[in-house]
This record gives sequence, structure tokens and C-alpha cells, in this order.
Amino acid sequence: MSNWSLLGRRVLAIGDSLAPLSRGPLFGAAMEVASLDRLADLRPGMTDLILIDADSAEPAALAAAVATLAGVTDLPPTLFLGGHLPVGLVRALMRLPHADVVEAPYTNEQLQNAIYSLLDQAAAQAPAAPGHASRCWTVLGAVGGAGATMLSIEIASALAAKSPRDSSVCLIDLHLADGACAAYLGASPAMGLAQFGPAAERMDAALLAAFASPVSKGLDLLACPRDPTAFAAISREAVLRILEIACDSYDHVVLDMPRHRHGWTLEALSGSDEVLVVSELTVPALLAARALSDEVEAAASLRPRIVLNRLAARMFGPAPSTAEAEKALQRKADGAISSDWEAAAASVNLGGAIAQHRPKSKIVRDVGGLVDRLLAERGRRAPLAVPAAASRAA
Repeated sequence: MSNWSLLGRRVLAIGDSLAPLSRGPLFGAAMEVASLDRLADLRPGMTDLILIDADSAEPAALAAAVATLAGVTDLPPTLFLGGHLPVGLVRALMRLPHADVVEAPYTNEQLQNAIYSLLDQAAAQAPAAPGHASRCWTVLGAVGGAGATMLSIEIASALAAKSPRDSSVCLIDLHLADGACAAYLGASPAMGLAQFGPAAERMDAALLAAFASPVSKGLDLLACPRDPTAFAAISREAVLRILEIACDSYDHVVLDMPRHRHGWTLEALSGSDEVLVVSELTVPALLAARALSDEVEAAASLRPRIVLNRLAARMFGPAPSTAEAEKALQRKADGAISSDWEAAAASVNLGGAIAQHRPKSKIVRDVGGLVDRLLAERGRRAPLAVPAAASRAA
């Protein structure tokens, strides 16, 4: 039996007596408690599980309502709770594709086991979903304060603006202990990975949806609440599993990646289509960008792109020119983002992408050009390298 998670799953409960389950064995599920008439409005994709209190209505009315469920396309698993079911109801129940009965009195464990068994049956007989071709872009700062988080947000925003789908881009803040994406965007961090430990197989697309914080049309954010112990508490398998699910669910995934290496860093880099190393125009930052790019190239067998941030027209002063920066890098820069401090500060203080508050900013223009170039060089995304323990059903 798989270790399913009920967190975020939609449950339709028929009968007021089932309401307390949302605070017990079904804690974390999105539970709707309704009367028998609600079954008449059932539509495909409306809910993931139906629970019915067999004592919530007259036997004849309940049997008639259940009989209509047999004609519903893609009917979710249906579980009856109660005892001494009448013959008419049992006959109607036998016509449903995935249904079971838990006799009262029952324990929380018995109820959960029955639910998991039904979910297993439905998943085993579900048609295979077509392959989803997504692209994963990783953004790394060469040094602290280089602007990698800002660039991650603007890239994700630019990609979302180009897509007609409501949820096409996922921005994932992998600064698990002290990420700033949520604060920059004025969003609430909702991703709780520490609770899973090594049992990453319990995570699925429904859980991802529960973790996601919608930011704007087409853009969702996955970010953890601030926790100084997060890197030690969150398992490698959980991080890689959430990346795998995100790549299966979204057209584009943008990772705001810490520059210091963790147990999951190389797998995340190896599964990325693009790795962007962001550098300021200072000698220490440029040297760090060159070293970090060499490390990524050697460890993950891919060539990162270096993006120079906060470019300004230089009339006087010691700041390196682009040509001098490329000499220090010992390679060509793949992109350059102009400096626009006022637009960046205004957007951070207001909460949201610069493209939202200052759409005519030079930063928005330069990021849009960078995104267009990367999209023009589109290639097929290599599958994310996930350890067997993270993708195997128990």
C-alpha cells in the first residue's frame, strides 16, 4: 500500500456527522460537508474522494442517489461509513468502479487504511498521463547580494506573461532556511517539507497544489517559512521529490538556488535546462562567478550562463566595463541587466515583480530579452535525477 498524503486532497463528505473527521484522520484535507443532494451536482474532477454516512438519509433515497453515481465519468473513489447497509444500497454500491464499506464502529487507522486502499486501486487503473515537457531554469548568485533572487522573480514573471495558462510557471525558493522570494512578492510561504523526512514518496501533485502560493496569473511560488534549522531538517529526498512533481506539473520551473552546496544540489543542477550565474560588476564577484561556473561545469557536466547584473553607464570611477568583466571571467557574458535601483526598491516595498509595478523599467526590458534568447534556444529538458527512494511507491 502506498503512503498517500491527504494534505490538500478534496473530500466530499455526505452527512453532517462526518464533519469531525476533518480534525482527526482527514486532517489537512480540503473537506466539504454536504447533504445527499450534492451528489446530483457531481462533475468530473470536482473531488478526489467521496465519503458517505450510510445513516445520513433514508435507505431508498440513498440507494437512488448512489445509483446515479454509476453514470458519472471518472467517478472518484467512494467510501461508505456505517453498518447494516440495506440490500438496495449494496447493489448500487457494487456498480461503482472504486467503492468500499467501513463498518461502524471503526478506528482512525481503519478509516485511513480503507481510504489509502481505494486511492491505490484508482491510481493503478488510471490511464497513463501523457509526458509533460517542461523546462527548469536555475539561478545562482556568485556572491551574496548579487541580485539572484530578483532575477529569479523577474524571469519567472516574464515566462508567466508569455503563457496563456493559469498555472504555467513555478518559482521555487531553495533558500530553505531564509529565502526572500515570498517577502519580495508579498506572498505567504506555505511549503512544509520538514514533516516528510525520508518518506518523500508520500508527496504528490495534490500536495504540491496545497504548498503553492499563487502570485499572479500563471505564476505560483513554492517557499518554506523561515527556519534556521531547515537545511538539516528537510531531507534530500523531499527536495528532489518536490522538484520532480513541479517539473511534471508546470511548463517552466525556476529555481532560486543557494550558492553553497547541499545534498540535493548536484541532482537539481543536472536536471536543469539552464543554469544562470549572476554576478555584480566588482572584481571579487566576477572572480567568484568564474570559480562557481567552473565548479558547476565540472560537477554537473553543463555549461552555465553568466549574467552581469546592475550595469550602469560608466563615465567616471573604477567599475569594470563589460569587456573588462569578460576578461576577468575568461569567457563571454551571456546576459546583462541594467541598474534601476528605484524600480527594484519600489517593487520590493510594494510586494511583487518589477514587471508588475514598473513595467517600463530597464530591468524588465533586459530580462525580457534574456528570456527571449533562452526560449529561442529551447531544447528538450533532461529528466531530473531523482534517487529511487524518492520516486518509488512503498
